[in-house]
Amino acid sequence: MADLPREGKLARSPDFTQLIDMASESVGGKILFATDDFFAPAENLIKSDSPRRGDDEYTEFGKWADGWETRRRRAPGHDWCVIKLGVQGTIRGFDVDISYFPGDYAPRISIQAANLEEGKEPEIPQRGVRMGVAATPEELEAVAELRSSDWDLLVPMTELKPEKPASSHNYFPVNSQQKWTHVRLNMFPDGGIARLRVYGVGHKDWTAADPKEPLDLVAMAYGGACVGFSNAHFGHPNKMIGVGPPRSAADGWETARRPDRPPVLELNGDGELLIPGCEWAVFRLAHPGVITQIEVDTTYFKGNSPASCSLDGCILTTQEEEDMIRQKWDLPGHRWKALLPVTQKSRARQPHPGAPGRGHPREAHHLPGRGRQPPAPEGVPQLHLPPAAPGQAHDEVLSEGRVQVQPVTPRSCRVLATQ
Repeated sequence: MADLPREGKLARSPDFTQLIDMASESVGGKILFATDDFFAPAENLIKSDSPRRGDDEYTEFGKWADGWETRRRRAPGHDWCVIKLGVQGTIRGFDVDISYFPGDYAPRISIQAANLEEGKEPEIPQRGVRMGVAATPEELEAVAELRSSDWDLLVPMTELKPEKPASSHNYFPVNSQQKWTHVRLNMFPDGGIARLRVYGVGHKDWTAADPKEPLDLVAMAYGGACVGFSNAHFGHPNKMIGVGPPRSAADGWETARRPDRPPVLELNGDGELLIPGCEWAVFRLAHPGVITQIEVDTTYFKGNSPASCSLDGCILTTQEEEDMIRQKWDLPGHRWKALLPVTQKSRARQPHPGAPGRGHPREAHHLPGRGRQPPAPEGVPQLHLPPAAPGQAHDEVLSEGRVQVQPVTPRSCRVLATQ
């Protein structure tokens, strides 16, 4: 660890905050150990919701706090806790949130991480939800086997800076491509922290995957990622490929209304709205695969869901992808292969006979996953490809907002959605 702390930098929501919070309780994150939980338990660190204020709330131990708060130390050392990540993978950045801890926040922190082999963790006593206590000798002895003080240092000892009482985020980018399974949060010497967000991209051991098992290859938990989009005014496309079902309209991709729309909308001869242009997003798959089924879920977007959408795929090398990112995905039209034709929302529950998959599923390398690009008044429309060819694995019931595929060859896809 660094001998002297350096000044922390406050930033405005860096790009990595659009990724999965790998430590959140909502994806299976778990507190394994904490040195002290006197005023508020460490489990509050990994709550999925934002911290709230509690001016006039008190417990038998003192003022209530929505975060992890330890007692003032009267012994050598400092406080720390160990978190098992719910999604294991590459960490891109941390958010150490000290909102509503204006007089009790931890002055300094550091963060370490480790990649522990599954099943090789020591048995640490179950914590339960508790307050007014410190770690027991039994817990200290068990956690010592982790040797967490020797873990890799991702954030050196750093001073935390409070900003506004209701919004005091300290962001720390991480430059590491290694897979991590656990993190250790150190506070120096004690104090309170409202939330710890561990943002990153999941990692899956594909060598252990069954090639006949349908998987969501665009899922961020496996390594899928958005690599380009036209607009993300109200919600980033990465939110479509997160973990778990949506909880609100915040869990989806939502664009601004296009100013180039005509003042009065009209229909063409086929009964389709005449609206110029479209919005698009491009996703890199976590692993090459053959697309067998697609689902687009617009839950919670009840007045601003898209009228239609389409899905295209292409095969790209790593260098070609980097070139396309610089060129804002100005890829020649002949490189894209249609996976799903332009589909009206009203027909979303019907199979698409022109879609690939029956007899000769197309191959691709990027594609959209949880298609929650703005929900329909009539419910949750879903877009499905027809079943795969005989002998190919697929699910009749699709996961929410997912593309389910077999891992085989590289590809790319984009999703288009009209206003």
